[in-house]
Amino acid sequence: MSDIIQLLPDHVANQIAAGEVVQRPASVVKELLENAIDAKATHIKLIIKEAGKTLIQVIDNGSGMSVTDARLSFERHATSKIKAAEDIFQLDTKGFRGEALASIAAIAHVELKTKQEEDEVGTEINIEGSEVISQEVCVTPKGTSISVKNLFYNIPARRNFLKSNAVELRHIIDEFHRVTMAHHSIKFDMYHNGSEVFNLPITNCRQRIVNIFGGKTNEKLVPVEEETDLVTISGFIGKPEYAKRTRGEQFFFVNNRFIKSPYLNHAVNAAFEGLLKDKAHPSYFVYLTVDPKSIDINIHPTKTEIKFEDEHALYAMLRASIKHSLGQFNVAPVLDFNRDASMDTPYEYKSKTAQTPTIEVDRNFNPFKDEKVSGGGSFSGKSHTSFKKESAGDWENLYVGLESEMTTFKPTENDFSSVEFESAEVTGSLFETDEKKVGHHTTYQLRKKYIVTTIKSGMVIVNQNRAHQRILYEELLRNITMASAVSQQLLFPLVLSFTKKEIELLTTVKEQLENTGFVFGELSPGEVEIMGIPSVTSEKEVAQLLEQLINDLESEVPDSGFSQTDLLARSISKSIAVRAGVELASEQQQYMVNSLFACTEPTITPNNKPTFITLTVDEIDKKF
Repeated sequence: MSDIIQLLPDHVANQIAAGEVVQRPASVVKELLENAIDAKATHIKLIIKEAGKTLIQVIDNGSGMSVTDARLSFERHATSKIKAAEDIFQLDTKGFRGEALASIAAIAHVELKTKQEEDEVGTEINIEGSEVISQEVCVTPKGTSISVKNLFYNIPARRNFLKSNAVELRHIIDEFHRVTMAHHSIKFDMYHNGSEVFNLPITNCRQRIVNIFGGKTNEKLVPVEEETDLVTISGFIGKPEYAKRTRGEQFFFVNNRFIKSPYLNHAVNAAFEGLLKDKAHPSYFVYLTVDPKSIDINIHPTKTEIKFEDEHALYAMLRASIKHSLGQFNVAPVLDFNRDASMDTPYEYKSKTAQTPTIEVDRNFNPFKDEKVSGGGSFSGKSHTSFKKESAGDWENLYVGLESEMTTFKPTENDFSSVEFESAEVTGSLFETDEKKVGHHTTYQLRKKYIVTTIKSGMVIVNQNRAHQRILYEELLRNITMASAVSQQLLFPLVLSFTKKEIELLTTVKEQLENTGFVFGELSPGEVEIMGIPSVTSEKEVAQLLEQLINDLESEVPDSGFSQTDLLARSISKSIAVRAGVELASEQQQYMVNSLFACTEPTITPNNKPTFITLTVDEIDKKF
């Protein structure tokens, strides 16, 4: 039998490696930005076209590369970061395995221009599918400019798996956020299709977060600072009242590298225990600095998951430091047993005795000594001033002339016949009720969650939340498609703060939202002004509704207009549907049952869950 195992060709091995490193355009952005940071750049520019499918270009003013280094950088496992296996556990740079550029060059057209400061001219290299097309001298400023064009051009299957431009752009912005927040001492610019998306100047950590997520973020942040032998913790947490129902603003950085850690996330949530509403998630931007020897960052190709040497101690310290910050800044109630210095007795009063206060009273004071009564004697005193009391005998003058007027006025019998008195009767219900049917209900609410009603064959048990979702869903779909929604205008416009990415999402569905009843004012980079809301919602529900909508759009953004409308209707109906635990009047119960069975698809919710169950008389009889 002949041998069947053989070595893969280099271009096939590079494409397989690219599948681990490059999953989408955002992966390329991450690798190129990290390379620019490792080159000690102070200004990095990111240029994107068509969400990275056509062009991803990163320009930096870093140290640049020599001719030999520029050529070797595209070889597999060629790196300047490590020389021995032990160096992997003492890393303070981003990339170190030498796979990024080789993997990117295997699946795209790559153009590299680089120059060191001491060189007069730079080097330009063009590569297509791991094959070097040209290498020549060029004129270029100090630093490196690398352009990645036509990603996955030679792997059509992978290119077909890419999402829409809106989805891919959001993933790129997410990676851009993660890199820029970890390096606030570097200036970053980002452009998409020729328009500026971000312009982040060199600043401090707090201001960088505010520049990314909007000016309103500043008032939400509470600083966290703790330094121990094991770890140094710094950063910010969001105040509990600003917690969202989404996990968008949650960031961990270990040695300035973004990571994902469910274990540490649990520590943060434990610190907020008792302070958050149900299903709310706190915001946090936590920076951990640890000894590189105590972590292993080589357990995942994208290096977003790392292994800690002592996770339990880190968990306890993170939880304690966040609890301390919440108490220190009066965000959470605390028991403080420290003395207040202002309440202490001064030292010089230590030997003095307390003095009893004395009260001086003028015993000869008489407030009535100068008053004199007009009818007789007066109080004794030096003053003989008398006060004359007005006589009350003139009260009859008030009625002079009234008698003559009464004689000329002769009331008739019908003068008061048209007088109507306002009824003081109070009705017990806002709804009209038939006196014959008072006390007779065709529906019954069970546990403030289910509505029980009868049918010919038995009984129906309706889930009030799911039923209301179906009713609202079909009503919203009808309003969006026919643009016939009723809007209630707000006396004072509602101003809500969102990030640039969230506002871009709302802009994509603005027309459909207006058809549901929303009336938008100004859409600025950090705020959304709402002038009117749908008649089926209340003002306090708007912020939660839009947050849930943004979360749904981020998780499953549809490409076609119809599916986008469907997602919008599903998200809004889920947000504003009546919850379990809300007590409904009998008229409301009856209205919900009638509205449900008037729907085109009453049996399931928009998410394909049953809205009601039926119990026939035969099934009930079998129970007995």
